[in-house]
Amino acid sequence: MAEIKSPDELISVSVLTGFLGSGKTTLLASILKKPELSDTAVVINEFGEIGLDHHLLENTEENVVKLDSGCLCCTIRGDLLETMRKLYIEREKGDIPRFKRVVIETTGLADPAPIIHTLLNDPTLIDCFKLDGILTVVDGVNGSATLDNYTEAIKQVAVADRLLLTKVDVADSIEPLRDRLKNLNPAAAIIVVTNGEADPKHLLNSGLYNPETKTADVGAWLQEEAYLDQAAISGSGENHEHGKDDKEHHGHHHDVNRHDDNIEAYCIARDEPVSVLAITSLMQILFGHRGEDLLRVKGILNVVEHPGRPAVIHAVQHLMHPVAWLKEWPDEDRRTRIVFITRNISRDWIEALIDGLNKEAEEIMAEVEK
Repeated sequence: MAEIKSPDELISVSVLTGFLGSGKTTLLASILKKPELSDTAVVINEFGEIGLDHHLLENTEENVVKLDSGCLCCTIRGDLLETMRKLYIEREKGDIPRFKRVVIETTGLADPAPIIHTLLNDPTLIDCFKLDGILTVVDGVNGSATLDNYTEAIKQVAVADRLLLTKVDVADSIEPLRDRLKNLNPAAAIIVVTNGEADPKHLLNSGLYNPETKTADVGAWLQEEAYLDQAAISGSGENHEHGKDDKEHHGHHHDVNRHDDNIEAYCIARDEPVSVLAITSLMQILFGHRGEDLLRVKGILNVVEHPGRPAVIHAVQHLMHPVAWLKEWPDEDRRTRIVFITRNISRDWIEALIDGLNKEAEEIMAEVEK
């Protein structure tokens, strides 16, 4: 469909998800009218749900309308894959304006993983689009009850890059919910949405590449300091043992009946370079045996085989983004750092697996070089 492009040239795609009644549709209707989305195509389920009649400028194609804000609004016809292909082709032919970004709305019960799978695995899409980020809308009033009752909601929170907290003006208190969200996903920024209104800049450009400079901003993307707040970083001489002072140290307690008690977020760091073979084997094992419980993985790697060129990895469940090779390190920190959000997967087990696979890879390379 197009020539192969570098990651910074691809069209960014944001996925907007959120449970039923979270206020996602109200938020979407609001941001569609903002001039900041003038170069954006928004893929929704049905026009009627959004209530855009007074903001339509023109119909450009059968299922695409242009709003007076300049934003393109497209409904899904058939499946998402076909919709995305058609949208890109119409853009290239000049039938619709040349949008620079795409926002995809999911249904309330949707698991974001299949959408990510479509974007990352279809050969006609991966040359045109890249996943920028996942935005999850959380109901400030009923959010805790939803997390208690639906594991799908927990997954939506765990895989998010940004969490949009709605209905805060009518909620008694959002602090317990905010704390719970931070425990589930320490690195996700929590954006408070007031009266259904949000600044579009909070919804876009949450990925690895800065849209202005087109350079990788690993620190802002990885957010490893958020995991330090959880006392969860390991591998650099820091030990974290659960004991009687845990409640005081973390500032929270666990309810044994909650689904998210099984969710852990942590960062594993290694001072010594790691082997491509070891990391490849690690991801194959995790995808093959624990893919459903591997909610999110992000990392920057100091790779033995490519000194001076860090590799950036990103996975959601059993879906791996294409590896991004940076031209140079973004700062003086040369450690390998991988952040995980997992369900019922021990941090100690993953650490042992990394170290064992890396040692095995070193032995194999030593034999090859003899």
